[in-house]
Amino acid sequence: MIKKCLFPAAGYGTRFLPATKAIPKEMLPIVNKPLIQYGVEEAIEAGMDTMAIVTGRGKRAIEDHFDISYELEHQIKGTSKEYLLKDIRNLVENYTFAYTRQKEMKGLGHAVLVGETLIGNEPFGVVLADDLCEGEGKGVLAQMVELFTKYRTSIVAVMEVEKENISKYGVISGKEIEEGVYMVSDMVEKPSIDEAPSNLAVIGRYILTPDIFEILQDIKPGAGGEIQLTDALRVQAKNNMVIAYKFRGERFDCGSVEGYVAATNYFYQKFTQK
Repeated sequence: MIKKCLFPAAGYGTRFLPATKAIPKEMLPIVNKPLIQYGVEEAIEAGMDTMAIVTGRGKRAIEDHFDISYELEHQIKGTSKEYLLKDIRNLVENYTFAYTRQKEMKGLGHAVLVGETLIGNEPFGVVLADDLCEGEGKGVLAQMVELFTKYRTSIVAVMEVEKENISKYGVISGKEIEEGVYMVSDMVEKPSIDEAPSNLAVIGRYILTPDIFEILQDIKPGAGGEIQLTDALRVQAKNNMVIAYKFRGERFDCGSVEGYVAATNYFYQKFTQK
């Protein structure tokens, strides 16, 4: 039902400088795969077959990764290392990757709006690749797609966070309508501890209905002088309905060094147990 997934991938990754001076943060490896590949595989598990990627200057490595490398294929063909390309070859051959550029960094809301040309008039997933998620039983996006079949409205993934970290996130307030599912009444981007309406913070997984694009066109710059997706979702919540879903699983903030190291250790353990 939801066939397209949008990946905003134009950010500079300044928290990982100087590593991200020449390498897109989405291409930083967790064990043997770049961050964005984990996100793509999560989207595929959720039934999506078209990856719409919003890039920027210096991000060509993402396009090259999801493409055939004839020289490399030739070099390792018939060797003991050929199997290492099996997974990425499957992605390249069986799924569609489309790209557009965000010429200026004006916030997540602007990045989503730039992706409209790739999405069109249909509901779609959004994955922020530096939020690496490991779903319980099934991927986080697959859990959200199941919920979308019931509510047919925009959905944001949320998790409980400690008070001292609340100012790093968009935070929701709302009424729990079933276990782990909330009807959003309001959202605040990066509130102070005193202003936070709850401890439920939005993380980098969304399912959005296409009317979000029209709303984003009219949104004025908000927190940080950027066009915030949170502000557009507030409008949706007041005009229609937005659902917040407390997902089952683990989430690693790989935009931070601490989260990146934790994710590497976690997935290394999984890798060595295969």
